[in-house]
Amino acid sequence: MLRPHSIRQRLLALVLLPLLLMAIIMAGMLYFWTTEVGYRHLLMKVSTDLAVANERFYATQENYLAQLALLAQTHDFQSRYRTSQQYQHNNPVLTTALVEQLLIMQAQSGLDYIQLIDISGCDLLVARPCATTPSPLLTRAVNGFGSSGVELLSAQQLTALSPSLAERAQLILSETEKAVPTERHIEQRGMVLHLVYPLNNKQGHTEAFLNAGLLMNGNSAFVDQIKDTVYGEGSLAFGSVGTVTIFLDDIRISTNVPAKQAPGQRALGTRVSELVRQKVLVQGERWLDRAFVVSDWYISGYLPIIDVYGKRVGMIYAGFLEAPFKREFYHWLWQLLIIFAAIVLACGFLVVRGAKGIFTPIEAMVTVIGNIRAGHRERIALSEGTSTELMTLGVEFNLMLAQLEQQHDHIQNAAELLEEKVHARTQALNEHIKLLKRTREQLIAKGKLAAIGELTAGIAHEINNPTTVILGYLDLLVVELGDAGELVSEEVQLIVQQVERIRTIINDLLQFSRPGEYRAALSELDINHVIRATQVLVKHDLAQKEINLRMDLRATITVSGNRQQLQQVLINLMVNAVAAINTRGDIIIRSRNWRSDGVLFSIRDTGCGIKPDVLERIFDPFFSHRAGGTGLGLSVSYSILQSMDAEVAVRSRFSVGSIFYIWLPKFDPKKAPLSIESLSASEDKMTQC
Repeated sequence: MLRPHSIRQRLLALVLLPLLLMAIIMAGMLYFWTTEVGYRHLLMKVSTDLAVANERFYATQENYLAQLALLAQTHDFQSRYRTSQQYQHNNPVLTTALVEQLLIMQAQSGLDYIQLIDISGCDLLVARPCATTPSPLLTRAVNGFGSSGVELLSAQQLTALSPSLAERAQLILSETEKAVPTERHIEQRGMVLHLVYPLNNKQGHTEAFLNAGLLMNGNSAFVDQIKDTVYGEGSLAFGSVGTVTIFLDDIRISTNVPAKQAPGQRALGTRVSELVRQKVLVQGERWLDRAFVVSDWYISGYLPIIDVYGKRVGMIYAGFLEAPFKREFYHWLWQLLIIFAAIVLACGFLVVRGAKGIFTPIEAMVTVIGNIRAGHRERIALSEGTSTELMTLGVEFNLMLAQLEQQHDHIQNAAELLEEKVHARTQALNEHIKLLKRTREQLIAKGKLAAIGELTAGIAHEINNPTTVILGYLDLLVVELGDAGELVSEEVQLIVQQVERIRTIINDLLQFSRPGEYRAALSELDINHVIRATQVLVKHDLAQKEINLRMDLRATITVSGNRQQLQQVLINLMVNAVAAINTRGDIIIRSRNWRSDGVLFSIRDTGCGIKPDVLERIFDPFFSHRAGGTGLGLSVSYSILQSMDAEVAVRSRFSVGSIFYIWLPKFDPKKAPLSIESLSASEDKMTQC
């Protein structure tokens, strides 16, 4: 027979044991979840850091090439080079002057060497036999454009350039745990950022090259510059250290990782583990994980470095110390566990107190039942008019059944109504999600424009001033030369054209990165008239490929916009459509009124279409999948349309064709533009009209 207090014990056990079990499970899940999420967060950060470091590596390479190009256009170099060329480099005095000028340019640019070589790659200023194998960069630069890339040079090649370079490249290999076994003790090869800039004659043909390079071996300034970009102030947890490394094969040739047994020195000559080498160098994949780097655990990321021959010749690494993040993580984890334990204890106390209101009446009923079973003459008053626990329970139980049936019907009706509301709310939520996605894309685009704007403004300021000085002194030079200036009139005109080209490029960059500053005045326009006027400007391009241009212009609403800028957008889209068609295709332009709020017009082509992985990036700055493209056409067009409160969308099927939709608001400055999410759906209706 159960004791009177056994009900209390069982009830407390039924309540407290699940609570205790749930507390243990939740604590375990909390630890697992925070550990997993925290580690994943660190991997995401190092992935971002690695991407920034890799981008900075190639951006620095292009900066050196741009600097070499500017030096090649200076008056001092051009004058000495042309004079030396007239004597075919046979005048020792002129050759010495040209060598001195190259040394000055080398000091100004920070490069390790600059040579003047011919088409075959032989040094024009050194009288010695030449049997070099031309670099692929020379082949690329023959077309008149500078080229750059990573290239490995042997000890003999470095010695031929400069004995000091060969000495700098030598690294003593250190034994490293988990690295691939090797019998080598010294690395004599050099990783070089190879730069080639073409020099053209008066006919515009390439006749020589400026051949330059920057040695990566032991180049601390280079990796420190990348590190400062990736791990600036406030980018890491307190006490953590960020590091960047350049590898030649699996050997650290340039790093800011401290040496294990030499404080204050760098871990040059150490090697990466066999696991990382297999993943990155052999398989060509990115590697992200925690790794033991020289003397401590780092959250690390590695990417392969590809040379000018398309081979994986090294790696770039970015990582940061793991220990400070783990300390901070465990600090917060203990605080969460303490708070969770306090909540569990408080809940247990409330559960015990609340349980008394349940087991006290039951214990009274059990006592009466127990006395009756023991033979005592006691009864549970169940007669009408007697308010007892059992009577109330029996009456309430019957009432509860009736109420349950009523509540069931009510719940059924409420469920149907709720389903309808959920469906309506789901549709509204989907619309909000689409709006949030577009807003996020616009914010990302604004962020890119802001970053590019800062860079472009600095470049424009630094370039426009020298170009103004160049033009001013060039005018003065022409005046001073008088009639003698006729001998160099072609060279003067070439310099003016190149300076104006620089200004045009800078203005395009400024217009793209700061569209607000170039916002033209808007006026009332007839879009059909603008489209017809644009047809004349691309008539020659259409005739060359025998492309049929069809126009179906039915819009009657006037729009708000700038005629010149809108015509620039139309020309860019039509030229892109012509480029997408090999020959004998169709370009169809339609315009329709969009309700009463504006005009929707589309430009469809029957060209090659755009691949899905390229389609989402066509409006990104400097991205182009067409040979010779700058990647600014669609980006500038997108900025122009944004300045006119217009919207643009694109649909494309690879090997079928593309169609661009552009919505322009009605001429009403106070009216906000509509969303373009549903604009592409109107194409079928436009086709049926």
